[in-house]
Amino acid sequence: MKGKPEDGLLISPIRNGTVIDHIAAGEGLPVLRILGITGRTTEELSVATNVESRQMGKKDIVKIENRELVKEEVDRISLIAPKASINIIREYRVVQKIGVEIPSEVVGVIRCPNPACISNANEPIRSLFACQRRGYRCRYCDTMITRDVGSYIV
Repeated sequence: MKGKPEDGLLISPIRNGTVIDHIAAGEGLPVLRILGITGRTTEELSVATNVESRQMGKKDIVKIENRELVKEEVDRISLIAPKASINIIREYRVVQKIGVEIPSEVVGVIRCPNPACISNANEPIRSLFACQRRGYRCRYCDTMITRDVGSYIV
């Protein structure tokens, strides 16, 4: 019996753009959503889910052609993929590696799960959460989000 076929590249390298690696398995699609990438996007992108990883067991990878993420976008990614690494690619080479860091506060990124919170009352304010070790605390009503933050992304 023949052995396992030689491992190859699952998705092609990109010429210019961003590769988001080390996303926990199953979080690749929420990462796209947090970047505002929907099914109607005109961007060229590749998504690999549940890819084998020596470090993580399984992981997701997102490649976005011709788009370099800015710090605000990287901060947003940290909410659902705190171990992700961001690689900026130019002419097929990694020119910058960015580790994600959870910011001290997030504004307008996640909505408060408390329906009585002022941030859910059509007031001219944006949601505001303090990032804490145990989760995200609403600055207006103190409601905590401790898990499944991806489902609260605006």
